[in-house]
Amino acid sequence: MDKVRAMFRAVTRPIDGFYEIRYRGKGSVALAVLAAVLFSACYTANRIFASFVVNDVDPRSVNGLLEMSGIFVMLALFAAGNWSVTCLLDGEGRLRDIVTATGYALLPMAAATILAMFVSQFIASGEEVFYTLILAVGVAWTAMLLLAGIMTAHNYTLLKTLVTLALTVLAMFALVFFALLLANMARQVYVFFYSIYIELIFRV
Repeated sequence: MDKVRAMFRAVTRPIDGFYEIRYRGKGSVALAVLAAVLFSACYTANRIFASFVVNDVDPRSVNGLLEMSGIFVMLALFAAGNWSVTCLLDGEGRLRDIVTATGYALLPMAAATILAMFVSQFIASGEEVFYTLILAVGVAWTAMLLLAGIMTAHNYTLLKTLVTLALTVLAMFALVFFALLLANMARQVYVFFYSIYIELIFRV
C-alpha cells in the first residue's frame, strides 16, 4: 500500500513523489507495468467506443492486443534509449527508475482517455472541442510527470532533462534502425543456409 500511495503522490505532487520513489525505494516496476496496461486498455476502449462525432476509426479494425504490444514496444524503446543516453551524460537513474517514472506518468493520460470516451457520448457535432480539451489536459499532465520523473531520477536540471529527452528520441530511432538491420542480416543468413540445405538435398 505504501507503493500505491507513492504512485498517486507522484501523480499529484511529482517532485516530492518521484523523490521518494527514487531515493526512498517506494517505486514499483510492477505498478508501472500495470499503469501501462491500464493506459493501453483505456486507449483501445476509446478507439472502439468513442462517439462517431469524434471517432473516425472503424471499431472492427481495432486490434487491442496489437495496440497494447505497440505501446509496450514504445515504452521499452524509450526506457532503453533514455538509459543509454543518460549513462553517457552522468545520469544517476537506474533502468528501473526510468521504467517506473514512465509508467506512472501514463496514469493521467489513461484517466483523460477514458473520461473523453464517456464525454464523447453526450456531445454533438461542433462540440468536439470538449473531447479534445480533455485529451490535451491528459497529454500535458503526462508530459509534465514524465519530465519531473526523469529529472528527479537522474538529478538533472530542467535544461539538461530537455536535452536528454531530445537525445532519447534520436536513440529510439537508432535502436529501431539497428533492430531492423539485425533482422535483415538474420534473414539473409537464414536464406543463405537454407539455399545450401536445398542444394545438398537435390545433390544427394
